[in-house]
Amino acid sequence: MKISREWLQRYFEKPLPDAAALADALTFHAFEIESVEGEVLDVKVTPNRGHDCLSYRGIAKEVSAILNLPLVPHPYGITDVSLEPKTDALKVTIENPQLCPRFTAAYIRGIKVGPSPDWLRTALESIGQKSINNIVDATNYVMFNIGQPLHAFDAAKLTEKDGVRALDVRMAKNEETMLGLDDKEYTVTSSMLVIADGNTGEAVSIAGIKGGKPTGIDEATTAVVLEAANWDGVTIRKTSQALKLRTDASDRFQQVISPELTVYGLRSAVELIVKLAGGEVVGFVDEYPQPQDKRTISVSLSKINAVLGTKLAQENVVDVFKRLDLSHVQQGEEFVVTVPFDRLDLVIPEDIVEEVGRLVGYDKIPATELTAFPQKPEINANFYASEHARAELTAQGYSEVFTSVFADKGERVVANKVDGVRPYLRATLLDGLTDALERNIRNKDLLQLYKVKLFEIGTVWRDGKETVMLGTAEEGGAAAEKSLAELTTYDVVNSQYEDLPVSKTERYQPFSRYPFIVRDIALWCPQGTLPVEVLESIRSAAGKLLIRSEKFDEFKKGEKTSLAFRLVFQSFEKTLTDAEANAAMEKIYAAVKAKGWEVR
Repeated sequence: MKISREWLQRYFEKPLPDAAALADALTFHAFEIESVEGEVLDVKVTPNRGHDCLSYRGIAKEVSAILNLPLVPHPYGITDVSLEPKTDALKVTIENPQLCPRFTAAYIRGIKVGPSPDWLRTALESIGQKSINNIVDATNYVMFNIGQPLHAFDAAKLTEKDGVRALDVRMAKNEETMLGLDDKEYTVTSSMLVIADGNTGEAVSIAGIKGGKPTGIDEATTAVVLEAANWDGVTIRKTSQALKLRTDASDRFQQVISPELTVYGLRSAVELIVKLAGGEVVGFVDEYPQPQDKRTISVSLSKINAVLGTKLAQENVVDVFKRLDLSHVQQGEEFVVTVPFDRLDLVIPEDIVEEVGRLVGYDKIPATELTAFPQKPEINANFYASEHARAELTAQGYSEVFTSVFADKGERVVANKVDGVRPYLRATLLDGLTDALERNIRNKDLLQLYKVKLFEIGTVWRDGKETVMLGTAEEGGAAAEKSLAELTTYDVVNSQYEDLPVSKTERYQPFSRYPFIVRDIALWCPQGTLPVEVLESIRSAAGKLLIRSEKFDEFKKGEKTSLAFRLVFQSFEKTLTDAEANAAMEKIYAAVKAKGWEVR
């Protein structure tokens, strides 16, 4: 997701670090950064955080926790999320609440469609979004800002009956068609969700993915029905794949987002639309048959320390909870954490432990050498024999094949038939091997093979049991198979794995948030001088500010060798000055001259 630093700054009163420093902080504690272009970060959000961090709100909460910077008082951009008043002018019906857990909508009259203000256009364009008009831009802004996709219908293009406009959330009819906002006609099936005009039955939106053109917003629009719903992620993903239609909305819904977020998104969009386009809010609809339950997770301080290998004090853990906005109570040694509605990834105690670990910093966890295993692991006889057989046969020119475990005859019938033509589990490897041999012989010229020789190691089902077999087949000979257990060539019983060494751990060095300074140095050295020898002298003289050094050039002239090195200086506490880098270089010059090497 594209994140503009300027946009992100709206969540904070104190100034944020520059984009490069933000990238380092997020990389070390949360997400990988694909690129930094100017003041825009391309953040690669992990799948387990797609439900909350495909939004500025989610990223802002992470930055707040990592840098310990407080968020503005109302980070959602609103002070009141209640959906009042209710309206009778709009009716919503949900056919299957399992596929649409929540559907909220607002009816706004008297709006004026026009261009968006500069601040809104700039914000959207900074992340590669095209400005359309103030209504559509408002819905897009809220989606990227909060993470809740929305869609606006032209209310006048929805059929009115007895003073009521209606929306039905239902499964599509087979071969039902809808003209999308992109002027493409989409054919949907009965496995897909649509939003339909409740008075005509006509589909007006492919749920959670694409709105229909017949109810689209244009310059003549004076009233809108604004929808913010929650959808089943699997259904949205399957529909998106089947239609080959991927949108920013579908990307978020298929990650699964909380139904509690709909009200925040709708309220934010309503307030923004009224501000940009005027109008009067007629009222709201909120269909929420099965509200999301609040969840708690209990975890003890001893468990946190045991899993992380730390000796954190209670106040350290409480500080992390505060930074992550995880409300909690203490019951003896246990922390009982109330999970925020948008943190769907927090399910078990280990999830809380992980949050503590990444916020404290894995670099702060003391390194511990692994002890040797108390006993050698038991030999897996089949694996051991298979590996030896595989090595010997390939050395003899055999190629390994993998044939189907299903057969047209056998002893064991497959209960849930994957292959209707071959409803049995194979009782022998020979049928598959023979077939593979024939096909490979036919293509041996193409494969550039002098003689086809095949083997397979696989399971067969016969005599009432499963047996791992080794089968061979070669051109001009008969196929044969033997149980791995019958192979006496490999002394499995007396075999042992090699001793496992004791681990030598090293402490991980985190990224610095401060800029680095690069210096190059070239030296004339006597022939035979090793680059590693020179680097050792340079590193010893430079001290801890030298974080990286590498040779980039070497050539010989007469009795001398020229060695050139690139040196990178950086501090973890502050921004280095040129004077500090120059002082480090002077120490290096003195050290190499003392060795008799000439600085070029």
